[in-house]
Amino acid sequence: QAKLIFTISLILGTTITISSNHWLMAWTGLEINTLAVLPLISKSHHPRAIEAATKYFLVQSAASALVLFSSTTNAWHTGQWDITQMTHPLSCLILTSAIAMKLGLVPFHFWFPEVLQGSTLTTGLLLSTAMKLPPMALLYMTSPSLNPTLLTTMAILSAALGGWMGLNQTQIRKILAFSSISHLGWMAIIIHYNPKLTLLNFYLYILMTAAVFLTLNSTKALKLSTLMTTWTKAPSLNAMLLLTLLSLAGLPPLTGFLPKWLIIQELTKQDMVSTATIISLLSLLGLFFYLRLAYCTTITLPPHTTNHMKQWHVNKPISPSIAILTTMSIALLPISPMIPTAL
Repeated sequence: QAKLIFTISLILGTTITISSNHWLMAWTGLEINTLAVLPLISKSHHPRAIEAATKYFLVQSAASALVLFSSTTNAWHTGQWDITQMTHPLSCLILTSAIAMKLGLVPFHFWFPEVLQGSTLTTGLLLSTAMKLPPMALLYMTSPSLNPTLLTTMAILSAALGGWMGLNQTQIRKILAFSSISHLGWMAIIIHYNPKLTLLNFYLYILMTAAVFLTLNSTKALKLSTLMTTWTKAPSLNAMLLLTLLSLAGLPPLTGFLPKWLIIQELTKQDMVSTATIISLLSLLGLFFYLRLAYCTTITLPPHTTNHMKQWHVNKPISPSIAILTTMSIALLPISPMIPTAL
């Protein structure tokens, strides 16, 4: 019953923020979201989970306060509470910082890997996808007013740090957190020039991340060492995870390549060839740790502990939701070659 209340609150908070035109309503939605997700993070009562919930609460509260402060400053100078009428330069600067903090963009990214590491895989999926929807909606609505140079700098730093910091990780949740930071960089770089591309990237990112998280939750893999023995439990699921990870890395002809291809094309149209080149090269860092994850799914190590021996040859059936998500994560681009031309 408690979980149902929290879920309804999450849906309500997200809906309020996305559908509102007034800053106070948007702020209310963000606050409902934050309060609804806190019990879900701390439900295991493990010290790590409590720490994660505390960090999440402090960061999100600070970001919400900054949203309120920027909107009040803007209303003070312009007399406008409308979200799309954010015109004061200082308000725009504070709002960019607040949304970056909410999303986990560099340099406000430090909380995200720690919070994800302290959460379960299901809550991690929620934090990586649904909880990014309200701030992304605010970024989309205010994108014409925001400073493109600041967004581009943040985006390139996010792509660089997301790839760089993920290289030496062994915990899968932390790797996925840095992957999320890297993907957010791709979304932020194009939002001022073509917001629809950011939304396309975000939707496909949600699709692929959901497929990865649900697969890992099904196989109970939290570290690279446990990922190496998952083939014993579900060989077919493991093969699908391999392809989904490569899609998340952005390898053609998989689905994940589509947004990167279109973003590079748009940046070139905007005469930002050097920026497109830099962010493309930085995405190779991310590609490296995805390949390492994918390689771990293909290694056939025998189980080396009693716990792993119990799981030997337990062939798990693939749930329909994972099968659908994985299929879309892999084959959306190959089966729909007309999407790029339609855009």
